[in-house]
Amino acid sequence: MADGALSPGVNLEAFAQAIAAIQALRSSVTRVFDCLKDGMRNKETLEGREKGFMAAFQESLHSVSRDLGELERLSNLVGKPSENHPLHNSGLLSLDPVQDKTPLYSQLLQAYKWSNKLQYHAGLASGLLNQQSLKRSANQMGVSAKRRPKAQPTTLVLPPQYVDDVISRIDRMFPEMSIQLSRPNGTSAMLLVTLGKVLKVIVVMRSLFIDRTIVKGYNENVYTEDGKLDIWSKSNYQVFQKVTDHATTALLHYQLPQMPDVVVRSFMTWLRSYIKLFQAPCQRCGKFLQDGLPPTWRDFRTLEAFHDTCRQ
Repeated sequence: MADGALSPGVNLEAFAQAIAAIQALRSSVTRVFDCLKDGMRNKETLEGREKGFMAAFQESLHSVSRDLGELERLSNLVGKPSENHPLHNSGLLSLDPVQDKTPLYSQLLQAYKWSNKLQYHAGLASGLLNQQSLKRSANQMGVSAKRRPKAQPTTLVLPPQYVDDVISRIDRMFPEMSIQLSRPNGTSAMLLVTLGKVLKVIVVMRSLFIDRTIVKGYNENVYTEDGKLDIWSKSNYQVFQKVTDHATTALLHYQLPQMPDVVVRSFMTWLRSYIKLFQAPCQRCGKFLQDGLPPTWRDFRTLEAFHDTCRQ
């Protein structure tokens, strides 16, 4: 018997014979059910019908047993397929018997194809943009690439006076928000932002870049025993703990290293939207409270109020 080359260790001829054996087994099983369906017919006496039925039924069962034995013999000759899966060991997820409940392997394949396609299109777009960007800019601006001014490298160290001026301008922009600036540990600034009679925010800054924010209630203590701002303790209220998490998310959203003053101003504008933390309803469900909490999320563009679950 010649060996085939479908995949390593697979006998093609035995594989074809096994398929024929499966078809024969299906036919034998079908004859068994046909025999049971027809029952005792075409005999004049009851004894003759019973003998004829038993003989036909036994012959059908013998055929099923014979075809099943042949299929088992051929399955041993087929050989085992290659164990190399396209996604390494993740291919074993396809053997999960509850595939309809946990379709991990199919989802993994879709994510893998989507990632490859995204990488391919991103490479094409990057090549086209790199080819055309300099030429397009030169034609529109009317100057050569050599004469264009070079971008100045950004630095994380800014003069303290410049930081004070930026914070002072932001303080004047929002009358309902007061900002107290202090430098307890050198040049790094720490801000205590009081928003009306709603909340207080401790902002830890490295030059003009915000590193950390802590939101507490208006009546909560924000100082340690030695009189310094407490930048480690969380609020005692769940609503302000939620706002602290959202403020940390806002810091990741407002990122513009070339213009840190714009980032601080944008963050303060977003923070000012909490002036109606306990008065604004959710823009999706229209309710003021959900699970005992007001809408603690503010959209980064529209500054609209949403519950934490309604924003998704």
